[in-house]
Amino acid sequence: MVHATHLPLTQVLQAADIVTIHTPLTDSTRGLIGRAELAMMQRSAYLINTARGAVVDEAALAEALEQGRLAGAGLDVYQHEPHVLPRLLELPNTVLSPHIGSATTEARVKMGLMVAENITAVLEGQEAPHRVN
Repeated sequence: MVHATHLPLTQVLQAADIVTIHTPLTDSTRGLIGRAELAMMQRSAYLINTARGAVVDEAALAEALEQGRLAGAGLDVYQHEPHVLPRLLELPNTVLSPHIGSATTEARVKMGLMVAENITAVLEGQEAPHRVN
């Protein structure tokens, strides 16, 4: 059994070797990771964003990477998608993908099944089980 402890973001950023972001984009998560948060991270840490691009301040991230204040980054989403901040394209310590993090056969099949479940439920007069408000 795996045990987990909920910690404040500041403690996670200070302690983690890898910070991977999986949050929706809301008013409270827009710019969640900026200069101050990146400065809390260890020089040996990696930041991975597969959530939404605007959660991370890309200019601040590029600066941290350029100055060696962060070991590396992996991005599948971008602040001004589909455009990538040119500075990020030049960095050897970044891995960039074109918003295809969910492009596995298993994920796409499950996504299709969820759509079918939603359609079936609505046509039967029920609430869609996977609706987004």
